[in-house]
Amino acid sequence: QSLVQDARRHGVQVLGPDVNASASAACLQAPATPTDSYRGPGPAQPAVRLGLSGVRTISAETGARIVAERLAGGEFASMAELAHRVGLSTEQLEALATAGAFEATGIGRRSALWVAGAAALSRPGQLELPVPSEQQIPRLPELTEPEQLIADLWATGITRDSYPTALIRPRLNSLDVVPSNRLRTLANRTRVTVAGVVTHRQRPATARGVTFINLEDEFGMINVICDPVVWQRHRIVARQAGGLLIRGMLERADGVVNVAAERIDRLELGIRTKSRDFR
Repeated sequence: QSLVQDARRHGVQVLGPDVNASASAACLQAPATPTDSYRGPGPAQPAVRLGLSGVRTISAETGARIVAERLAGGEFASMAELAHRVGLSTEQLEALATAGAFEATGIGRRSALWVAGAAALSRPGQLELPVPSEQQIPRLPELTEPEQLIADLWATGITRDSYPTALIRPRLNSLDVVPSNRLRTLANRTRVTVAGVVTHRQRPATARGVTFINLEDEFGMINVICDPVVWQRHRIVARQAGGLLIRGMLERADGVVNVAAERIDRLELGIRTKSRDFR
């Protein structure tokens, strides 16, 4: 997730899983649309295409089987054709549908979810069973931006087009939360409030009980330092919450900006997130 967000901030396109375009693992492809937004070194870069095996319930072996069948027999025209040629369970088709992996075949996420159960009845070696045609699918509303974000997180653990904090930025602004891209513009020893999704919690053996927390918002990363007293006072929220709202003192040292935590509160994001903790 952090790598994808960093790529996006540098103008690299990140494309979702696609049954007719993805490899089993993530790969590089020509961008979906020409772009000159790349801000890194060197010439414009290809897009990153997320792999099929990054979708919930789809193993590397299953992803490779889908790709092999596509290369051997051509692109899949529908979900039913994929099920008939490869053989996938309802749960696997629903996960691919939630990830938007059938959008290139002309069917949206809600519609794909609606027909997944019927499509899964079609198996290799059997006669093809009728499934609802596009004309028979009810007119279902498109996913809203928050719904699409939640769907992406559930299906792949990665949000490509937006970030959870972007959806609540007006509320964060009302709380005087400083976004990550403004921290470097503030003077040393400025008291600030920061917020974001927790990506890491670390307590190195050499840190004398100090815990380091990495937060991420839609603009970048925030380094937070918690001394043992602050950690003990807020340990339940600090250890368990997926998003945190932290008030503390901005500290500059050798070009690195940190926030020394004084108070830690839960940031309600409305979604479940995972972090890499104490590894």
